[in-house]
Amino acid sequence: MGKPKLWTKNFISSSIANFLTFTTFYYLLVTLPIYAMQELKSNESEVGLIVTFFLIAAIITRPFAGKWIEKIGKFPVFLTAFLIVFVSSFLYFIAHSLWILLIIRSLHGIGFGMATTATGAIVADLIPESRKGEGMGYYGLTLNLGMVVGPFLGLTIMHLGSTNLLFSINAFLALFALIFVIFVRIPKKSMPIEDRHLNTNKGIKSFLEMSAIPISLISGFFALAYSGIISFVSVYAKEIGQVQAASYFFVVYASVLLISRPFTGKWYDQYGANKIIYPSILLFAIGTYLLSLSPTLPLFLLSGALVGLGWGTIFPSLQTIAIEIAPAEKRALATATYLSTFDFGFGIGSFLFGLATVKVGYSALYFYSTFFVLAGIVIYYLLHGKSSVKRSVQIGRRKSGVE
Repeated sequence: MGKPKLWTKNFISSSIANFLTFTTFYYLLVTLPIYAMQELKSNESEVGLIVTFFLIAAIITRPFAGKWIEKIGKFPVFLTAFLIVFVSSFLYFIAHSLWILLIIRSLHGIGFGMATTATGAIVADLIPESRKGEGMGYYGLTLNLGMVVGPFLGLTIMHLGSTNLLFSINAFLALFALIFVIFVRIPKKSMPIEDRHLNTNKGIKSFLEMSAIPISLISGFFALAYSGIISFVSVYAKEIGQVQAASYFFVVYASVLLISRPFTGKWYDQYGANKIIYPSILLFAIGTYLLSLSPTLPLFLLSGALVGLGWGTIFPSLQTIAIEIAPAEKRALATATYLSTFDFGFGIGSFLFGLATVKVGYSALYFYSTFFVLAGIVIYYLLHGKSSVKRSVQIGRRKSGVE
């Protein structure tokens, strides 16, 4: 008997919609700070709010999106989410002041939070059970591809200096995403175990998986430093005379991430989390340090490669831990807890980074961020690494018959 089919029309359409969603996310992430500073005359601290408003709106929306999915179904939330993204994409044309832009970003963030929640739930239904890992792996690559295409396209357009073209392409991408959403047909399934369990919880436990909180806090900690790189590297590149290199920074970053992902995943399974995460933190720190040197083009791209290899390994490894330590019936909730905490750290980090650059500048702040990332070794050890070693020892003793 052959394998059940993975690459169905519904799976492909959903994955393309997700790819376009994250393409527009990264497209605007690297271009709006430049737009706000050049066209709206905003300063660095105000620019940080552009990311913060978006992500806070997405974070607040996600738990409610899950509730709406339970009440009215996946597809209505799915379609509504992409309609909101589509409408908000056209509103950018009237963003002639910072506060109007922040309102639009909040609306876009609501649509983004709903879209990412609904798309993940739908794709999980579309993938055959026997190919779940494979299918989710391919689905996850759409995010990484968006990380390549979005910044490269956005910074190329910014280099041409046309604001109308910038927002027109964003609107067309949102339109294409909506078209692919319309063609998705969701199979009817009984409510999964995870959803039945969530319905019995009350209060904060209906929104968070408590076992995943420590590892999620580690993710949020690193997101503080990561946000400063992703949100401001394009502005920093312009400051040090590497404008054209900024787009290639993301190409190198994401390419290294994509190439290394299969190998780092196997090493994680073979050697365990600690032996893959500690070296990755060091690579992340070295990449941040190289960025602080006001680098030449080769060093600038090398920093992108090291950050991509380091953070590109840390993020999925921590997410895997969050899923592994949670009870099987709470894995979906653990994933939501992990991603929401990361988004919160990313949003707060962008705002704080923007405030700090006014005082010390980008180069100095990336230098200080190096030590912040290194401090993550201690944070990881205290919140998970130490207990991970103990669990490994206990498992080894049981296998050897000591216990």
